[in-house]
Amino acid sequence: MKRKETSRWIAIIFFFTPLVLSDEITHEFKNPSFSGVGTSAHYLTIENQEKSRRDKLQDDIEAALKAEQRALENTTLAKFIRNLESRIYAQLSKQLVDNMFGNEESSYSGSFTLEGNTITYQRTEQCGEDGVCVEVIIMTITDSEGSETVITIPIGTGGF
Repeated sequence: MKRKETSRWIAIIFFFTPLVLSDEITHEFKNPSFSGVGTSAHYLTIENQEKSRRDKLQDDIEAALKAEQRALENTTLAKFIRNLESRIYAQLSKQLVDNMFGNEESSYSGSFTLEGNTITYQRTEQCGEDGVCVEVIIMTITDSEGSETVITIPIGTGGF
């Protein structure tokens, strides 16, 4: 019986042998840096990833600096200084208006410098084409670069 079984197996092997095919085993790298296939697209992808990362790092640094600046501007001392400056400017404005428009103690001209800007005013009369003269204050503001802004303010022509 052993012979019969052995011959049966040999017959089966010979029967299926034509169906067995073989091929050469080849190895291909999937990474384009090694294989060369799609290399330019691969390098472009890497460059885009690196640029995105650099941009994100730069944005994170800028955001951190801005957050630090906001924190410095919101300290109690910074708020106090802003409030003090605001009140000082309000007092200067009030004194200027009192000098220009005061009834008995008003001055007819004046000048002062504030943070590099020169502000001058002069109280005068302007006559229109119809011959009607109106008292006005001409205020000239000259900034540190030499640019001038002229404001003409009529006096006594209207009321509240």
